[in-house]
Amino acid sequence: MNKLLLVFFICYFGLLGFSQERPKVGDEAPDFLLPYATKDTIVFSGIKLSDVVMYGNAILAFYPADWSSGCTKEVCSFRDNFMRLSDINIQILAISGDYVFSHKEWAKYHNLPFKLLSDHNHSVAKKYFSYDEEKGYNKRTVFVVDKNLKILYIDYDYKVNDEKDFNDLLNSLK
Repeated sequence: MNKLLLVFFICYFGLLGFSQERPKVGDEAPDFLLPYATKDTIVFSGIKLSDVVMYGNAILAFYPADWSSGCTKEVCSFRDNFMRLSDINIQILAISGDYVFSHKEWAKYHNLPFKLLSDHNHSVAKKYFSYDEEKGYNKRTVFVVDKNLKILYIDYDYKVNDEKDFNDLLNSLK
């Protein structure tokens, strides 16, 4: 009986995607719907990735937490380059486990011109292998997704301490 239960659980959890592989360039991006905030508003009904990419490529920037120094540097870099990215029809979706209320205040404080998505249970971060189970928050990872939901670029170890990773991201968009 115990062996039968073990086989059942292995099959069941395997079907649920627990054996899922880390996404690679060229793979279909997992679609999602998440609530978000901007510096002006909170939208609890959320935004769907497939709806965003209908209008152009999207950068998915997973980050650990609002108000931390590294994350502030990351989003301010996106803010400071927002016009350059907008000119080439790129939208930015910054994603953390923080609540939309924190996102709104943080976006207002830093005058962020893009959406901050709330993935409080980290379900989306887990699909993108951007969640650190041990620490309990998102890893700093960056993806570019095109209008067909294909992943064009991935940086699983995005750094904010130098310009190299941001420049690599920019070069991938050309």
